[in-house]
Parts: sequence; C-alpha cells; structure tokens
Amino acid sequence: MIGVWAPRAAKIALRRPGHDDLPLTAGAGGHWSADIDLAAGEEYGFVIGDADVARPDPRSRRQPSGVHGLSAAFDASAFAWTDSLWTGRQLAGGLIYELHIGTFSPEGTLDGAIARLDHLVALGVTHVELLPVNGFNGEWNWGYDGVLWYTVHEAYGGPAAYQRFVDAAHGRGLAVIQDVVHNHLGPSGNYLPEFGPYLRDAERNTWGSSIDLDQAEVRRYIVDNAVMWLEEYHVDGLRLDAVHALRDESSLHILRELAETVDALSAHVGRPLTLIAESDLNDPRLILPREAAGYGLAAQWSDDWHHCVHVALTGETEGYYADFADPGALPKTWTGGFFHDGTLSTFRGREHGFPVPAEVPTWRLVTFAQDHDQIGNRAAGDRLSQSLSPRRLAVAAVLTLTAPGTPMLFQGEEWGASTPWQFFTSHPEPELGEATAKGRLAEFVKMGWDESVVPDPQDPETFRRSHLDWSELLEEPHADLLALYRRLARLRRTHPELTDPAAATLAGVCLTPDAAPGARAFRLARGRLDVLVNLTGDPVEFADVAEVLLSTDTSEPTGGTLVLAAETAAVVVRS
Repeated sequence: MIGVWAPRAAKIALRRPGHDDLPLTAGAGGHWSADIDLAAGEEYGFVIGDADVARPDPRSRRQPSGVHGLSAAFDASAFAWTDSLWTGRQLAGGLIYELHIGTFSPEGTLDGAIARLDHLVALGVTHVELLPVNGFNGEWNWGYDGVLWYTVHEAYGGPAAYQRFVDAAHGRGLAVIQDVVHNHLGPSGNYLPEFGPYLRDAERNTWGSSIDLDQAEVRRYIVDNAVMWLEEYHVDGLRLDAVHALRDESSLHILRELAETVDALSAHVGRPLTLIAESDLNDPRLILPREAAGYGLAAQWSDDWHHCVHVALTGETEGYYADFADPGALPKTWTGGFFHDGTLSTFRGREHGFPVPAEVPTWRLVTFAQDHDQIGNRAAGDRLSQSLSPRRLAVAAVLTLTAPGTPMLFQGEEWGASTPWQFFTSHPEPELGEATAKGRLAEFVKMGWDESVVPDPQDPETFRRSHLDWSELLEEPHADLLALYRRLARLRRTHPELTDPAAATLAGVCLTPDAAPGARAFRLARGRLDVLVNLTGDPVEFADVAEVLLSTDTSEPTGGTLVLAAETAAVVVRS
C-alpha cells in the first residue's frame, strides 16, 4: 500500500518509470492511496492534478537524483544491525561532539566519518551529534536548507550509509544525536505546499514561512519523522533546531507532544532517547518535567555560556557580547545556568530570560565554547584557534570540560584546527546562489566588515577550506592541545565533582572585576574542586589549594598557595 496526504489535490497519480500513471483513490481527510507495493530501489513520484511533472514523496526515504527528482523506495528493515546489545547512553555525564558529515573527513561521507570514530573514542566522547543530513538541493550545504526531512543526502551515502554509521558508532560505545530542522524548509525543492497546508504563508520566521502547527497532519509529519530516526535508524537522540520558531498555541505544545512520544518509545525499546532543544529564549520550561508545567525535554543549549566564555577569552564585546562584559557574567552563568534570567538584554532592548530552578540538574544545559553557528556565522568563519594563543586555547579547553553543563565540542576544536568553518552553499539556481551571496555580504558590510573578508558561500573553495586537516594532529601545538583535551575528559570520568548535577555544589567569583573583559581572573567551584583561571597578563596567587589535579602551567602550590602564570588555568582540590 502506498499513500500520501494531499488535501490540496483534485487528483493524484503514482508515476513509475516504465509504467502507466496509476490514479490514487481519495480517502478521508485528504489522504490518497493505491493498493500497490514498491520494490526496494524502485523509483516513483506523485503527479498532482493535471501537472506534467512528478513530485517527490513528502515522506521519501531516498532521492537518488536530488530533491527535484523521483523518490526511491527504501526498506530500512533490510539492514543487518549488529547493535543488539547496545543499551544506549544517558546524557548525564556525557561529552558531545558536533560534526558536519561533508567536512569532517576528507571523503565527506558517512563511511568516511566511520573511519574517524576511533579518534572520538580516544578523546573521551560519548555522544556524536551530526548536523542535519536530510535532503537539500545542491552538492554541499550546512544542512539547514533541507526540504525532504525523511531522507539522507545522497552525497553523504544515503540511508544505507547512515545505518552503517549508527551501527559502527554503537559498536564503539558512542551514542548518535541527529540534528533535525522542523521549524522551516529550504528555498529550493520544497513542494510540500502543493500537497497540503504545511506552511503558514502569511507568517514568517527568520528563514521563511512558518510551519503550520494548527494542522494535525503536519504535527504528525513532525512526530513521525522524530520516531523514524530513533526507531528505524537506531538513533539515540535528536537536537531540535531553533525551537523558538515553532509557534504553537494548541493545548498540547508540539515539543511536549514530541517528548511524550519519545519517552514512550524509550520505554518500549529499553534505552535512553534524548531530545535536546536549541532555543534563544532562556526559558527553563523546555526542560522542566511535565508535572511542573514543563515540556519535558532532556536538555537545551546554553548560548549564554558560550557568550561568557567567548568574551572572557577574546575580550570581544560587540553586538550581543556587550552584556557579557559584566565581570559577574561568567560566575553567574557557571552557578545559575543563564546570565539573562530576567535581566535587561541591551542587544534585544528588553528584559530577557527566566531563572533556572535550583532543582534542575546542571547537565540539562549543553555548554560549549565553539559550535557551528558561533563560528560559521562570523564574517570569516574563524575559529578561536585563528585568533587566540595556544595558552588561551588551553584555558578554553579547561573551561569547556569542567563546566557544570554537558560539554560539547565542535569538530577539530580538540586540536585547535587551523581550518575555518565558513558558511557554504551550492544552490544550482544562479538567481538563488547570487541572492544568497549578496545577502550575506550586505549583512556583514553593514556591520562594518570589509567585503574582502567575507567569503562567497557559493564558491566551491569556501566549502573546501572548511574541511578539517587531519594531518595537524601530529604537529605542534595541535598535538599538545589534543593531549590536554584527552586528560580533561579523563578527569571528568575520574572525579565525580565534575559531573555532579547539583547546582548547590557550584560557586564562582571574578577576582579582578576592574580589569578589561579579556584580562580577568576567576575562581569557579564544583564541590571540593576549584577551577582557577588567569587570563590576566601577570601571575595571580590562589590560596587554599591542597592539590593540583591538572594545570596548563607548571607551577606547584607552596604552603597552600598556587601562583598561576598569565593565561593559564588549573583544576585543583581546595584545602
């Protein structure tokens, strides 16, 4: 049986190469169907009304010829999984590694990424988070221009390669988190509105028309997509992109509906299944339990943590970084999760955010010093490694892997990759490619950037420049930094204070509040352990130090006092 939801169609026909078009039968609620089974790999599409061209199946699993071509039947049950003993991984105590399949390995494929998984295991990673892999138009893209949410991009290897990747990850003890985009559709190849009211055409968010969550079938389309990744592909969690763009005024918010569905599935399959939200609302309701009027998601990203660390390391205070020049920003975010918890956001021109209740486990906030957005949405796509000294990069490592949240690394961060991560697209339509390039250039020129600094996203060299250079791992200072990240990951595993979820164990203070934003010293506590940070230009004394567990300096405590050299950090036992 094959079917499609198409309430806007007066008639629908199934098209298959070598066959006459087969009219589908109309059913209740705009559903159309035909009593026919497709063989694995058989290509097909739907002809809507009197159109001459066939459109892809909105629930297509494969698009061999791209998002404008015919779909191909895919039997997910045919794969011989070897992960029957896999019991999953809870997020608490974990270490996430965010990567983009197209630039992570030289091959730019899922199979190429499999060959690098042992590196992640040696690093101490527990969860591998993939940027979106669903079908988009063109050869390369960040993945957020997807238009067929159920597919796996063919250039990455398609759905069969995706199954191989998840199976290989599980075989190495790695959980897989898939980034999914349910808040908008890309600009090319989006034929869903021809089938039905998937979008609110009169309402837009940052990326285009909003998804119409008033439609029961659209909600089902989203929920079924989440279940597909978790059930058919054995994925362990989903990162939900920009959930603040999901406007839902129904009695059961789509996020709560997703959480309830995934919790039920988790109970059925007998392993943890995790939903992580990206949100700029600083609203703990996302991660509060349903009995406390929350949505019940497992975790959410904390951009505030990124902003605090970025300002402390770089001294940059432009744009949304301005508020984080406050000397209390880093200690406050360390202890409370959010800096903006009802305070004035000068960037937004209003009060922003809500406090995180003390009883919320700290691991429910995903914290990071770098991610795909915070690098790629800079004018030149420059990483911290392209502007900071090796000493400051080492301090960034200490802050990232000792933070109270669930730490996340972005591909190559662990060795201070010298390659940028730039915004790249490959729109085949000349007018769309030109509009994308001109729009991005105008945005940064307006902000005062020289246009020569802003790469053309349509230039293939922009994509190639963004590939990791794996030969750097054996070179200095990259090898030293990688060794530090591995030591820090081991420290997290061996000292329970660094994974203790209780906010009551946290404390923090800026010791040099009058110094410039990028030249301060901090003492940050996690139980009996202290993280000491000296980003000033001079040595700083720290009292009450009983033992040094890890340091980016060679100093040893004398009489309970540790003198840290400029631009260094240490993890110590407090006396």
